[in-house]
Amino acid sequence: MATKRKSAETPTLPILEGETPWTAAEVADLRARLEAEVAQLRVDFAEVEEELADRMVEGPDGAGKDPADVGSSNFERDQELSVAANVRVVLDQAEIALQRLNDGAYGVCESCGKPIGKMRLMVFPRATLCLSCKQREERR
Repeated sequence: MATKRKSAETPTLPILEGETPWTAAEVADLRARLEAEVAQLRVDFAEVEEELADRMVEGPDGAGKDPADVGSSNFERDQELSVAANVRVVLDQAEIALQRLNDGAYGVCESCGKPIGKMRLMVFPRATLCLSCKQREERR
């Protein structure tokens, strides 16, 4: 009795009218880009967290320091907090995109449920909104 072996099929990703369907090579390239981005962002986030932890250990203690030095130190700490938050957001977006690709939900607008568009995803693989919904969101 022959068993049906499940092969690694290329997911069928939605496209906009007039776009060519995704090829297996394009999906593989997209997956590789997202995986590489996630890996690099994890490294970046770990580095930023380490720098931030070092800065927090230094503390804002101004005893014996010039007020300008304390202000500079606080500014640098705030900058690193901002960078850490931004890296975390981008990492989360990349992980969600990769998960959606694995789950078969990739390429569908989270707002309206229509295709995001192949060209948009090729340029910005972390996109979760179609162009219309993204423009509407930015106008708010």
